[in-house]
Amino acid sequence: MRELFDPATLRPLGQRVAFVRRVGRPALVLGSTQSERIVDPGGLADAGIELVRRRSGGGAVLLEPGASVWVDTWVPRGDALWDDDVSLSRAWVGEWWVAALGVPGLEVHHGAAVSSRWSELICFAGIAAGEVLHEGRKLLGVAQWRAREGALTHSFAHLWAPWRLLCGLLLPEPGATEAADELAASSALVGELAPGGSDRLVERLLGALPDPGSWEIRPA
Repeated sequence: MRELFDPATLRPLGQRVAFVRRVGRPALVLGSTQSERIVDPGGLADAGIELVRRRSGGGAVLLEPGASVWVDTWVPRGDALWDDDVSLSRAWVGEWWVAALGVPGLEVHHGAAVSSRWSELICFAGIAAGEVLHEGRKLLGVAQWRAREGALTHSFAHLWAPWRLLCGLLLPEPGATEAADELAASSALVGELAPGGSDRLVERLLGALPDPGSWEIRPA
């Protein structure tokens, strides 16, 4: 199973880097502690979905071309944005997205994680520090991988969300339908709140980075 990124390429980076990620083919991304056994292999094969693992924790995310806005940020240890407290180190990411989107009703979640019956399985079923809600519905997923040299933070929002396909890959019925319905009700789509497509949203995000001139921007 392929890993989402190679940590050896990140560790030497001594400056802030924003990675604009594009999804070229469908992929199901598992969190660092999730077992491959939770996934229906036949369903993956039938749908032509690649199985990928990330080093950060949390639940599964289904990536489809054109369906998301996804930017990763690398902050080296000792940077002004670095914080030894894991929760605090993610807060700036949510605040950055709120500033970039400029949509009323957005708020950054601070403090302890909020779980649901599906949150160990699916990323957007729970709420963690630094993630963004719109009127109580989760808009932004945030996950972080930390090393001695710095922290890579994934930030991801759906333009449209394939909840039924995702849940069908992870759960038998009737749980799959129940989970998909609950996710649809508890999540918000960035494409509905801030229309303009992924390119325009990425442009707004990059322009709203803290001290924008201090970042190297890389495609990934």
